[in-house]
Amino acid sequence: MNDRNGEIWGFENGGSDESAVILGLDGGTTSTVCVCMPLLPFSDNLPDDPLPILSRAVAGCSNYNSVGDSAARDTLEQVMAEALLKSGAKRSAVQAVCLGVSGVNHPKDQEMILNWLRDIFPSHVKLYVQNDAVAALASGTMGKLQGCVLIAGTGCISYGFTEDGREARAAGAGPVLGDWGSGYGIAAQALTAVVRAHDGRGPQTMLTNSILSSLELSSPDELIGWTYADPSWARIAALVPVVVSCAEAGDKIANKILDDAVQELALCVKAVVQRLCLDGEDGSGAFPVVMVGGVLEANKRWDIGKNVVDCIQMAYPGACPIRPKVEPAVGAALLAWNFLMKEKTEGKCHK
Repeated sequence: MNDRNGEIWGFENGGSDESAVILGLDGGTTSTVCVCMPLLPFSDNLPDDPLPILSRAVAGCSNYNSVGDSAARDTLEQVMAEALLKSGAKRSAVQAVCLGVSGVNHPKDQEMILNWLRDIFPSHVKLYVQNDAVAALASGTMGKLQGCVLIAGTGCISYGFTEDGREARAAGAGPVLGDWGSGYGIAAQALTAVVRAHDGRGPQTMLTNSILSSLELSSPDELIGWTYADPSWARIAALVPVVVSCAEAGDKIANKILDDAVQELALCVKAVVQRLCLDGEDGSGAFPVVMVGGVLEANKRWDIGKNVVDCIQMAYPGACPIRPKVEPAVGAALLAWNFLMKEKTEGKCHK
């Protein structure tokens, strides 16, 4: 471990007799959350709610595509160190770490982050790196990789797993490559509508005054400077509540933007279901659809999440929506627990 890591973690290598713990981390474009849990006894059933969470730490963005390798690594290291510090556990007590991080789209992404973790933890620690959508799925299925998840926050992605381990994803490629159902996609279309209305290419919309008021700007011309001064995805996506308010007030442009987002998000799920045949051979099989993200939360009259579910169930009546009782970071910790239990079970079978 290098000096930089030693300073961050604040303790030395060495054995320890304290109770074993696992770390679960959910790293997104907006924030990163890490939880520390005791290593629960291996069994077929987890304890009843609430799950024992020893500590929770929060940091900023850990998507290296957004902030770069160095900043992403620093964020991951610091949030895990803080979670351990708050729990009172030492690094030597960690038995497994599972990271669900946005931007992990390829085995080389996994390997890069695994190498970061190998520099931090002793060799006995089991390390798992997944896309953040996998942690979100696990938060609804209590650590089991089965069914489909839809995340719609700053970005959007759908990810699915079958019982035999096959997996598929749709969207999640970022705003440039068309995550139009995401918070960024919704807000970017609203900003575009304002500019088009201003220069005569599009109809007038309530979005103009509402967005300008929200941003404390006096003219649509100022949107250009505001947008490119800091074009971070989360900063743009923060305008979604303004779009929803205008839609609820009857603005046709805002309503069309949200209607289009519903169709895009439903299409993400349907694409994954179709590729994995989650609905079974006869098309009537039941499967979970875990719904995660601020875009899917209900508002006064607009409920994007409900509309998405309605659209999915028209094609797949067996889709069973789940709103997780725990956050994705806890889902990641439960994944680590399930991975460990599976390895122990398989180890016994091979003896």
